[in-house]
Amino acid sequence: MPPVLPMYHQIRKKIQESIISKEYGPGELIPSENEMAKVFGVTRMTVRQAISLLTQEGLLLRKRGTGTFVTTDTKLLGRFSLDFTGFMDELVYQASESKTISARIETISTPKVIKEKLQIDDDKIIKIERVRTLRGQVFAFTVNYLPTSIGQQIDINSLYQKPLLKILETDMGIELNEAFQTIEASFADQYVAENLGLEMGSSILFVERTMYDNNSVPFEIVQSSYRGDIYKYVVRLKLKKGDKKKKWVQYEE
Repeated sequence: MPPVLPMYHQIRKKIQESIISKEYGPGELIPSENEMAKVFGVTRMTVRQAISLLTQEGLLLRKRGTGTFVTTDTKLLGRFSLDFTGFMDELVYQASESKTISARIETISTPKVIKEKLQIDDDKIIKIERVRTLRGQVFAFTVNYLPTSIGQQIDINSLYQKPLLKILETDMGIELNEAFQTIEASFADQYVAENLGLEMGSSILFVERTMYDNNSVPFEIVQSSYRGDIYKYVVRLKLKKGDKKKKWVQYEE
């Protein structure tokens, strides 16, 4: 189960959905904070947090003395209709719900960096490339590197029917234990841009994950390029007070 978003984020998403569905049209006045607080059964401050987020993003405009209005920027409204957001765990869950519309499997010479990360000496490795959609929109180009002992068992047709992670877990009986993940802002080269339907040099969110089995042995490298214009994640922080100093740590439910 993905973690539950804070209430103000849930309300933000509901208001955004109402705007995307044109329940609140461009330039239209949305209900007041008090009215929304009654509808959602929360405090006015919680609603204000949600509206502040949408205002910062440009989707809503505050006009002093008159209220809060939906932007009339049609390009911005179009971008938000593709928005994917949440905690990283939730985004991983969303990715598992995605559909593959293009897949390619090939055997290649193992790059040195992949050998090091998978802790193998194999000269050959299986490389899988996929273009994935979520809610009908292309959102990710993913490359998987798997040892030949695992990768050769994967039928390309199965990639169109279920997530690769499910194939590894359910069909092949690989017990997942942990993963090491890095996230960075990057730019799409020509090949990635073509697969994501972007212009070369467009911003992307690049995520690399090393997967470990139940014996803490690395068995897969996953490299995903997400469209930077529609994909983002939320990190919830909590102030931890120690004996000598305070520090911010990622909040866990």
